[in-house]
Amino acid sequence: MLPGCEPRCRGCAHRHLSAQDSERQKFDWLADKLSPWADRLAAIHAVCGEARRGYRERVCLKAQWLDSRWHIGMPLNEDNVLDLPACPVHSPRVNAALAALKPVLPDGARFPLAYFVQNARQLVLVLKTAQLPATDWLSAAAVAALRTAGIDGLWLHLHPAVGKRIFNKPGWHLLWGEARSRDDDGLWYGPAAFRQPIPGLAAAALDAAERFLSPEPGDLLIDLCSGNGGSLRRWYAAGADSVGVELSGEACACAANNVPGALTLRGSCSQRLPQLAERTARCSGPGFRLVYANPPRTGLEPEVCRWLVESCRPARMACLSCSAGTLRRDLDQLCAAGYRVERLLPYDFFPRTYHVETLALLQRESD
Repeated sequence: MLPGCEPRCRGCAHRHLSAQDSERQKFDWLADKLSPWADRLAAIHAVCGEARRGYRERVCLKAQWLDSRWHIGMPLNEDNVLDLPACPVHSPRVNAALAALKPVLPDGARFPLAYFVQNARQLVLVLKTAQLPATDWLSAAAVAALRTAGIDGLWLHLHPAVGKRIFNKPGWHLLWGEARSRDDDGLWYGPAAFRQPIPGLAAAALDAAERFLSPEPGDLLIDLCSGNGGSLRRWYAAGADSVGVELSGEACACAANNVPGALTLRGSCSQRLPQLAERTARCSGPGFRLVYANPPRTGLEPEVCRWLVESCRPARMACLSCSAGTLRRDLDQLCAAGYRVERLLPYDFFPRTYHVETLALLQRESD
């Protein structure tokens, strides 16, 4: 257990295991879940040493006003929140932002804080109300502390029905600072953006996908769940005709700045199938159709999976999955339709937890 780790916290299920034992458990679990292709499962790509701590730049923490102070951290049960002021797997920026804000936030009667959400340099306080509360508590000293912590923007998000769904479409108020930030790769992102933890591992996964897909000028590369355009930028730089699909309006706006030459369609992947079908119909020359996907835990939408195997028929696909269960389901369908799993590459994006993600590389068999 790391120094400063709260024993009651359930966030890191593997914290009592060595790095080797944790990776072995994850590998064995993947080999069982993805058993038809276990012989193509590579060793887990992971970081070691100090890189296994302080890596979480994106957090969603529950908030509770109790005993005249704010408790911000992990829910213990329906009535109590475990305060995590200095979690050793949270980044120094997250812990510094908590230290800067908690002493100055108003009490729970005046400030119905439900969640503290941080995405690297963007910070969101989610309030269970439809009314914007007074903001005179944000003093010049508090702003200076946030700047020192490395925060670019502080938001209030009003969501009177907040629960399992943290964000709502309306209710966004930029309280201080800038609405967008840049990451270490120069990519713009906003407060609700999805970003893989451990940038070095995320880059390695994209490197592997790019080597396999080998996009070239004349190819069409469809990027499903393309986020703020980090992967899309790679395909475009390689000269491929690059089309992304992304549900988040914020991410689409950032992608337009990050990859201005590529096309990003806003909506769910299934909603944008007509536009994708029109685009693939144009790709009738010697170029290849290629697909990269980074779907949510629910996996590929059924309509999208059917379209891929029945109409699009890409030559190669790379799918980065955060759920071995839905990945198994999707691979079963893709393989039944004439695709071969060439390699399964696992990535330990969440050290000390049971979570593991897998990049599946698929080749279309000869028609």
